[in-house]
Amino acid sequence: MIDETLLEAMDKMDKAVEHTQSQFATVRTGRATPSLVERISVEYYGAPVPLQQIASISVPEARQLLIKPHDRGTLEAVEKAIRDSDLGVSPNNDGVVIRLSLPQLTEERRREYVKVVKAMAEDGRIAVRSARRDARKTMETAEKGGDISADELERAEKEMEKVTHDHVEHIDAALGRKERELLEV
Repeated sequence: MIDETLLEAMDKMDKAVEHTQSQFATVRTGRATPSLVERISVEYYGAPVPLQQIASISVPEARQLLIKPHDRGTLEAVEKAIRDSDLGVSPNNDGVVIRLSLPQLTEERRREYVKVVKAMAEDGRIAVRSARRDARKTMETAEKGGDISADELERAEKEMEKVTHDHVEHIDAALGRKERELLEV
């Protein structure tokens, strides 16, 4: 029972760390990466579809993204979705592909992005702690019901603290890497 609860909590914490890291990838640094636009939602035959499903995305230069839709008929829809996104970049459509030239980030903009990334990291930490709280409630209920002893509960809570601390450290390490990447000129 305790092992099952711990495993479930660890799984939730792993997912929280993964989600936080994928959120970090969507924040623009000085370099172009496909992850900046992969999740942009494009209106495709009346349904919103992630850009990565309807186009190939490549990086021909350090500050340029090249988006080639699989179906040329979606070129305008992709261009509109990019323009409407919060990326802050104007797409250049040449009839076959869309080019995104990413301008150099200003110091002020870099600092804003650092704040955004820190907020994302805090959301990840909150998700990890929430998984810990849920697991603790489950174990305390089991102890009150007589399924586990007070000693087993105490051992499990110590293990849960260690696991929580490890996951928060993973988020903090990813935050440190992203911060350095953002502030790098």
